[in-house]
Amino acid sequence: MTGRLTGRVVVVTGAGRGLGRAHALALAAEGASVVVNDLGVDDDGRGSDATAADAVVSEIVDAGGSAVADHHDVSDWEAAGAVVAGAVAAFGNIDVVVNNAGILRDRAIVTMTEADWDDVLRVHLKGHFAMTHWAAAHWRQRHHDGERRPRSLIHTASTSGLFANPGQSNYGAAKSGIATLSQIAAQELARYDVISNCIVPGARTRLTLSQPGLPEIMEPPPGGFDEWDPANVSPLVVLLAAQDCRVTGETLSVMGGSLQRMMPWTPGASAESATTWTVDGLAAALESLRTS
Repeated sequence: MTGRLTGRVVVVTGAGRGLGRAHALALAAEGASVVVNDLGVDDDGRGSDATAADAVVSEIVDAGGSAVADHHDVSDWEAAGAVVAGAVAAFGNIDVVVNNAGILRDRAIVTMTEADWDDVLRVHLKGHFAMTHWAAAHWRQRHHDGERRPRSLIHTASTSGLFANPGQSNYGAAKSGIATLSQIAAQELARYDVISNCIVPGARTRLTLSQPGLPEIMEPPPGGFDEWDPANVSPLVVLLAAQDCRVTGETLSVMGGSLQRMMPWTPGASAESATTWTVDGLAAALESLRTS
């Protein structure tokens, strides 16, 4: 199988279902060798089912592609390292990491448990960082050994992290952190020929379908274009994974046929005082800033 990703080795985390599965299939269809990582957990992170990753591998192989399954927990530090090592053992290298794995534990702040907070941050934010760390360490070593090869990190954020969504303080905080992590990775790892970008997908998945009101909105149309199909997001992943892609440090929202560049935090209006602020002076200045 040949395509724009022929010769590229890609790890996709959370690739057993939904967006991850769509990404893995699209990447393999373009010629990439794909490591399909998935624990097969429920949408809240509980349970496990190794057949989820195995089924996607079978789909890829049956279509003439190249793929292996991986069942490590990317939120475990050493296990994330094993994913990278396994990719190198299977295919001799690793060029792209698509950080996609995630869970939901939605609750209001006043009823959220410590475990709900810790588990969501662990899977999303730590899982993204652990995979990024081990891949970056491998790429740095290869670079020091004289290998010059374009690499790519593709992270997954959410509108919940960029614009805030009540009931998702854990998920939103993790996704906001992921967007910033991607920008820092772009700056730090450029010296090793690594680009880093973040996608903000809009798609029908187990996680989005668990949100009140969304299943009705996301119902597939009887005919015509299905804007919520996860496969709509995957061409952007293919583009960002390609060897000749030099886009980096971007956060890109994609849903259906819509692509939008998301801007990072930027300074707003300001006020100045020639002396130390008084409380009354600050109150007046803040009100002026808020209404300007």
